[in-house]
Amino acid sequence: MNRTEAKEKAAALVAKMTIEEAASQLLHSSPAIPRLGVPAYDWWSEALHGVARAGTATCYPQAIGLGATFDHDLLQAIAASIALEARAKYNAYSQLQDRTRYKGVTMWSPNINIFRDPRWGRGQETYGEDPVLTATLGCAFVEGLQTKQDGYLTTAACAKHFAVHSGPEALRHSFDAKATKKDLWETYLPAFEALVKQADVEAVMGAYNRTNEEPCCAHSYLMEEVLRGKWHFQGHYVSDCWAIRDFHEGHHVTAFPEDSAALALEKGCDLNCGCTYEYILQAYKQGKVSEEEIRRSAVRLFTTRYLLGLFDHSVLDEIPYNVIGCKEHRELAYQAAVESCVLLKNNGTLPLSLKDKKRVAVIGPNADSHAALVGNYNGTPPLSITVVEGIIRICEDTDWDVNYAEGCLLYDDPAIRKVFQNYRIPEAVALAESCDLAILCVGLDATLEGEQGDVGNAFASGDKPDLLLPKIQRDLVEQVLATDTPVILIDLAGSPIDLSAYEDQVSAILHAWYPGGEGGRAIADILFGRVSPSGKLPLTFYYNDSPLPDITDYRMTGRTYRYLEGKPWKPFGFGLTYGELQITEAKVSEAEHTRENSSAQITLHCQNPTGRDLSDVIQIYVHVNGSANEVPNHKLAAFERIRLEAGTDRELRIEIPAVAFTTVDDSGNRNCDGTSATLYVGFAQPDLTAEGQKTYEYGRGQILEIPLH
Repeated sequence: MNRTEAKEKAAALVAKMTIEEAASQLLHSSPAIPRLGVPAYDWWSEALHGVARAGTATCYPQAIGLGATFDHDLLQAIAASIALEARAKYNAYSQLQDRTRYKGVTMWSPNINIFRDPRWGRGQETYGEDPVLTATLGCAFVEGLQTKQDGYLTTAACAKHFAVHSGPEALRHSFDAKATKKDLWETYLPAFEALVKQADVEAVMGAYNRTNEEPCCAHSYLMEEVLRGKWHFQGHYVSDCWAIRDFHEGHHVTAFPEDSAALALEKGCDLNCGCTYEYILQAYKQGKVSEEEIRRSAVRLFTTRYLLGLFDHSVLDEIPYNVIGCKEHRELAYQAAVESCVLLKNNGTLPLSLKDKKRVAVIGPNADSHAALVGNYNGTPPLSITVVEGIIRICEDTDWDVNYAEGCLLYDDPAIRKVFQNYRIPEAVALAESCDLAILCVGLDATLEGEQGDVGNAFASGDKPDLLLPKIQRDLVEQVLATDTPVILIDLAGSPIDLSAYEDQVSAILHAWYPGGEGGRAIADILFGRVSPSGKLPLTFYYNDSPLPDITDYRMTGRTYRYLEGKPWKPFGFGLTYGELQITEAKVSEAEHTRENSSAQITLHCQNPTGRDLSDVIQIYVHVNGSANEVPNHKLAAFERIRLEAGTDRELRIEIPAVAFTTVDDSGNRNCDGTSATLYVGFAQPDLTAEGQKTYEYGRGQILEIPLH
């Protein structure tokens, strides 16, 4: 069914409704209208990295881990599998007359906000700090969720949170995010534009905060001029949950709930997650809301329901419940976990060999933590394999002796009675001293970083106070290192953790994010060389003592690899493998230049000279020369994951879109104003030397120059 047909059917149905009935459909929990054959429907469902909060479902790595895969094909496949599981749940629950929250097929994912500040607790829900990476992976995720069968959408995706939203969590209900036009169009809006114009995302969700004084769920510029005007968005707009209530309670742009409802509806917010639209009829009676506005939004919402085939029979109704957590989906989750893990340091210890008899200690609060596998906005994985469980599976029936000690709590919780401070650390130290190797699993979970109010959180309502491990974990690491037993450090966290203090003392560092239900199996397979790690950092890992702008400062100056001054601990795009692919040739094979438009095609020859199958990510960065509006460093233009068997080679072509050769001026206009462009082609971003020259310390790449006309 196409949109025109769906809209016609929606308009005909809404025309039969009373004004009261139409208004009732604008709340996330929409009641049934029996006389018109309209069943109840709750719009609120989540699918960030698997069907969330609706019971058992395949749990993929947290979104930031999916960002680390740099693999758009994988994300589309994952999202398509999530859509199948969501539809299977909807079919089963509907048969049981269960139409409650989290059981629908309108999925409020993906989160395509920019992870601009490493302290932001919800950064784990994003694909990282770069707009091109975010846009590419976000489009793939939307296309997967909105896979069509029988002409209908399997599920409907939602781009959130529009726009300019990335903390602070504690202030979001009253905060005004100030963004320049340049930052808006260069950083904060490109991913939303791509999802609307390229992926045809069905819904957009407004943020809690204000942006440049207007609340994001009633924003003249963002919603009317940009979204509906410039981008011609045809889907529906939904508020974040209880965000419209913030108009009068937090932002104080209105005085009463009726005014808040009227303002949001006028600006085009069709669906209210929350309760403020319960006042729409009262606002209507007061003359603050028109019947036309109410019916306009109802038509948009029913257009989505028709596009989903919710009033027609189709093959989607036959998707069986047994697709949920099936073996195929779990293997996809395993692949994603492998591709997401980022090897930050390796002195040659990894991969481990099972040939030698060893006694190993697996230590740390995240070694046997199921919470550290799933992050937030998660479902319950059908099988949840922790790190120590994964290691035990590999080592059983071998001469390796695996031992476990928790070592310490995730953080020092005063509510938990202890014999004395750090009382579990001595056990971990004693175990490490008795072993040949210690695998130390540290990090965070959703109780230490996440959404404001989502969990009982010790640190700043979801945001982190700094980039260090909690103090009790630092004590554990330092005391285990003092034993002189070789240590492999595994970090499970949804954001950057500065482990530089231990880098010279440990054999290897693996950042595993929140790797999903199959995470322990994937990590163990990486440790023992069954697979090679191949994840890349989707955001900059800063030194904790480097000055960061205040989290309330939304200017991009000094933020992310594009604007960073100085050298980070680990750069965006960085990640080691067990061997190195090589680019033996790179050239601009085709280039199109016009006054308004320049695009290019890069031809690469890549080889794997090692004896191991490898996967890596080719990254192409661009810097436009001769433009005063270009970012200070360079910017990601394109990327492609490549897999090469041992001893093989391959030629591939990568398109560099015309937009990569443009810059954004202070008025937010995108221009072709450069004289030439420098392209950096490699397996990481170019590195800045002390002299300010761009080299490839990590990237093993080549530098190309092309003219722009």
